[in-house]
Amino acid sequence: MAIDNASPVPAGPRRSVELDSREALRLLGSVSFGRIVFTQHALPTIRPVNHVLDDGDIVIRTHEGAALTTRTRQAGAPGVVVAYEADLIDPDTHLGWSVVVTGYAHLITNAWELAHYRAMLRPWVDRTMDYAVRIRPDLVTGIRLTPV
Repeated sequence: MAIDNASPVPAGPRRSVELDSREALRLLGSVSFGRIVFTQHALPTIRPVNHVLDDGDIVIRTHEGAALTTRTRQAGAPGVVVAYEADLIDPDTHLGWSVVVTGYAHLITNAWELAHYRAMLRPWVDRTMDYAVRIRPDLVTGIRLTPV
């Protein structure tokens, strides 16, 4: 059964404009939802998560038994290589932006910091989230989709 309830895409080409890292992080900080990419059993894994941007770092909450919790717990310094993507694309015009951050993720173990992020970042799912993961950006890229 096929359902086609998509709006027609407005005619006209779009241009992809590269963002500098400062603007890309500013845009990422303006939304609260993104996707984290990491490896699990040597395969790429993507999870939707909510986040905060705090002093240039991306912080997400996670739970015991989550693949990312396990991976970051097992990793030594400097952490686990991850990618983090967030975007805001208008579904009708297909204009907006997308940002990808690549860096190292590690569990936050300092009790004060963990309490700070527990108060600051409320998970969207109804589940106990006792852990927080910090992503330190090493590479920040982004594009803005604009009309030509």
